[in-house]
Amino acid sequence: MLNEVRRIFVEKHKGYDIEAQELYSDLKENLGIKGLESVRVVNRYDVAGITEEEYARARRIVFSEPPVDLVYDEVLPVDSEERVFAVEYLPGQFDQRADSAAQCLQILTQKERPQIRFARVIMLRGNISANEFARIKAYCINPVESREASLDKPSSLEMETAEPPEVEILEGFNSKSPGELQEFLESRGLAMSLEDLLFCQSYFRDIEKREPTITEIKVLDTYWSDHCRHTTFNTKIEEANIAPGRFSGPVLEAFQEYQASRNYVYGAGEKEKDICLMDIALMGMKELKKRGLLDDLDESEEINACSIVVKADVDGKEEEWLVMFKNETHNHPTEIEPFGGAATCLGGAIRDPLAGRAYVYQAMRITGCADPRTPIEDTLPGKLPQRKITTAAAAGYSSYGNQIGLATGQVAELYDEGFLAKRMELGAVIGAVPRKYVLRKSPAPGDVVILVGGRTGRDGCGGATGSSKEHTTESLLTSGAEVQKGDPPTERKLLRLFRNPAASVLIKKCNDFGAGGVSVAIGELTDGLEINLDAVPKKYQGLDGTELAISESQERMAVVVAPEDVELFCRLAGEENLEATVVARVTSERRLLMFWRGSPIVNLSRDFLNTNGVKQKTAVHVQAPVEEENYFQSFPGKAAAG
Repeated sequence: MLNEVRRIFVEKHKGYDIEAQELYSDLKENLGIKGLESVRVVNRYDVAGITEEEYARARRIVFSEPPVDLVYDEVLPVDSEERVFAVEYLPGQFDQRADSAAQCLQILTQKERPQIRFARVIMLRGNISANEFARIKAYCINPVESREASLDKPSSLEMETAEPPEVEILEGFNSKSPGELQEFLESRGLAMSLEDLLFCQSYFRDIEKREPTITEIKVLDTYWSDHCRHTTFNTKIEEANIAPGRFSGPVLEAFQEYQASRNYVYGAGEKEKDICLMDIALMGMKELKKRGLLDDLDESEEINACSIVVKADVDGKEEEWLVMFKNETHNHPTEIEPFGGAATCLGGAIRDPLAGRAYVYQAMRITGCADPRTPIEDTLPGKLPQRKITTAAAAGYSSYGNQIGLATGQVAELYDEGFLAKRMELGAVIGAVPRKYVLRKSPAPGDVVILVGGRTGRDGCGGATGSSKEHTTESLLTSGAEVQKGDPPTERKLLRLFRNPAASVLIKKCNDFGAGGVSVAIGELTDGLEINLDAVPKKYQGLDGTELAISESQERMAVVVAPEDVELFCRLAGEENLEATVVARVTSERRLLMFWRGSPIVNLSRDFLNTNGVKQKTAVHVQAPVEEENYFQSFPGKAAAG
């Protein structure tokens, strides 16, 4: 019967069980389980939707490799002296192993994709107390992404999903007092400030003259987040005081040079431009451009990777190419879920030049953490152990790079106690594409937006706002939905599709689905949009309109094409085994509209959306360094002599 659930266990032969050996050493040496004698790690698959004959074929083709694997049907042999538990991803989290197995089975059977659920079974032998067993479970199960799985086989693999309710209209929002709005902000887990929320209240009360939906508030919270709009870097510096001192002179001199550059670049109107960290960071580039020294800079309406124009020698012929650079930090995601956070750090860095139609050739990784040798018992409350973060992040980054086929030429890990509060995880990439294959055009009314690539799930809901908030000891327990899960094989398919000039020249404008999901990836493409959330492909049923609007599920692209090019683009995507779906159309009205179940749940003025919230202001006071604590004054004499 197709609905029958079949269970298969796969375990590596002795000598090939590297994962089990590593876990044994980790638990023995780092967790201090002295009585542990051996560890077995078994991959468990529950499968439904295939026949007995198809299962027999898949058993040794899809699920296992006969030379190195042991296979058990239905029942796993367990010694009475072994302690056993299983770990599975939380419902709604993307499981690449299960998804890949399902795709392989679909290729094998040439039928509908079957259902597969995966869990990792861990079997321990030795003199292990109940307390030690609980510690091992806590060490192996990160509650942000996973949970302990039942050892019993389910009768069905159908995911239980409730019919989502209609999107909530926030009745009484426009009449709330500042105190009530503060309570609302905290109870809904918003990242915006109270001033931003008051700004929203006045907009809906005075301009729209209606109550907002929760989706509109969540979209604004995402769109205006520090992650998406660099609120911190755009904060206006109203006052800058640099204390006098021997070692503060260079700081004052650098600030004066910046002010001189402002006068040169902006001229008489320089006072109209805010002094902010973003302006300080870009001033050198702006001056070079005004002096005519940036002729190779590629400028366009797209906001993807930094892009320059170079002359390339291709088989003896000179061609114009676009070379693109991008770096991505995933400090927060890697802090709470190291493997997925580091993996999607690289995946996110790749997506920006890829959205610019460039093929990515090389990567670099720079990270920072506290001492990974710190004993597990000294881990700060509410945090993962430094060793766990460091090793799992390295595995996640490597896994993504290896699967997508991208070499990382530079890897540097910095160890400093300053990274104890939050890890640094940075990935950088370089890509290139012949300039003639990139035809950037402004979207016009009637154009359509195609979503191509992965499907949408709950993984990554709130990731942009999550990485923009201050986190507490509760973050590990409450931020699970913010965790992004990478799908490198799908991004690899996107790389191939965009490298095909027949497809790339059809794209007028492109944006990757990074932070903010549909609301930002599609919302940034042009001023007037109507988005049909019902058309967005889903990983599973039960997602409501708000989740569809802000989910950051990975490896998706939004491309704008002319109506007459839709069929060809979708066919080319299909040749790479990629789903391509029309989800929006460009309009002439300066509004962002999102429809779910046929009704508008977001209807925002572009002018209001583009304010990016209330302008933040600050004063900067640079203290003079204490001369006696200067590095050259305190440098150990013995080291200096050496």
